[in-house]
Order: sequence, then structure tokens, then C-alpha cells
Amino acid sequence: MSSLLFEASNFLASGVPQPARNAPGELTTKVNTVLGIAAWAGTAAGVAGVLITGAMMAVSVKRGESSEHMSRLGMVLGGCVLVATAGPLISFVFA
Repeated sequence: MSSLLFEASNFLASGVPQPARNAPGELTTKVNTVLGIAAWAGTAAGVAGVLITGAMMAVSVKRGESSEHMSRLGMVLGGCVLVATAGPLISFVFA
């Protein structure tokens, strides 16, 4: 059964066109500049998020309050991982 599916997928995928990548040089440099700025902004936002969450945790401990700061820290760190891996992941998929 699996060999039949393999042959069918090869037959169906054989006619898929493979267009050439010929983006204009000016557009490529502008897009790379915008993506670089967005990456730096995402990194700065991640650092600011970690600092703000840490400050909120310190203030809460000082006041004797218990809050859900660990979940906030988890979301911030998850966002940092997403920002850090977005570029290499897209390069892997489209290169």
C-alpha cells in the first residue's frame, strides 16, 4: 500500500513547475534592510520584556504579593525564541 502511495505522489508531483528566483537586486536589499531592522526591534522588545517582567517579580516579592509572573516570563521567552529562530527557519525552508 505504501509503495502505491509513493508512486502516486511521485506521479502527481512530477509536473510541478520550479520557477527561477530572479528578484530585482534593489528590492532584495530593501527587504533585507527592513527584515534586519525588524529583527533588531524584536530582540530589543524581548530584552525589554524580560527586564520588565523581572522588575515586576521583584516588586511583587517585596510587597508580599503572589502573581502569575512566571507565565508572563514564559510568554516573553517564547517570543524571544520565535524572534531568534525566525530568520534561520525561513532560510532553511526557502533556500
